Amino acid sequence: MVPQRYTSDLTDGQWAVLEPHVPKARSDAIRGGRPEVYSKRAIVEGILYVKTTGCQWKNLPSDLPPYPTVYYYFNTWSKRDIWEQINRVLRERLRIACGREPEPSVAIIDSQSVKTTEIGGIKGYDAGKKVSGRKRHIAVDTLGLLLKAIVHRAAVQDRDGGKILCMLLNVWFRRIKVIFADAGYRGKLVEWIGERCSFALSIVARNELHRFVVMPKRWIVERTFGWFNLARRLSKDYEYEIRNSEAMLYVTMIHIMVKRLA
Repeated sequence: MVPQRYTSDLTDGQWAVLEPHVPKARSDAIRGGRPEVYSKRAIVEGILYVKTTGCQWKNLPSDLPPYPTVYYYFNTWSKRDIWEQINRVLRERLRIACGREPEPSVAIIDSQSVKTTEIGGIKGYDAGKKVSGRKRHIAVDTLGLLLKAIVHRAAVQDRDGGKILCMLLNVWFRRIKVIFADAGYRGKLVEWIGERCSFALSIVARNELHRFVVMPKRWIVERTFGWFNLARRLSKDYEYEIRNSEAMLYVTMIHIMVKRLA
């Protein structure tokens, strides 16, 4: 049994769930390849440490693999969509364990505007939220598990970002029949989706202002954003590349699901 040094470290049971889906070293597939110096478990735990604590890559503790190695794998797997693939496999497995079908028939979408940092990359200004940075658009199932995530400039309106997200959902999730969203998606988007997608967009609007009411279905995606807030790396968008911003969302959900499955 490997002892846990940090709260972000994986237990043996959690690693047993995740290991089959982590890409193997090239030396495993190609004869004469460079031998693996650091285990994949150590590299994944380095990525989870950054996700959990919010520290800079350069400030990884010395008992974890060197930061260039850890970041190299995070960035490479991001380019190859490995994080999204692992998220899909674990989500289907967890849904089956909960007595659900592997693919959902209902989804909920919402957005979250977050500040960026001096690291650079694309950003914009969300006049409604008064946030200069980027906007995260996510779709979740009724368990709150991540189906799809996109990140773009904060200046992009919910209706425009929602259109991109729904187009992707229409391609990858053919079983979805209805998507719930808040009033920010109301308008021409409902008609547009009805004409081009295999599902309907249902707007769940508030009945009264200045009164807290738990809105049907919408609370599920808000809870997912709450889970994301526990990962300090997601308190702002620290990534230069948009794809890495999206990858960090998938990494966070993977960590959540691995704990449940173990």
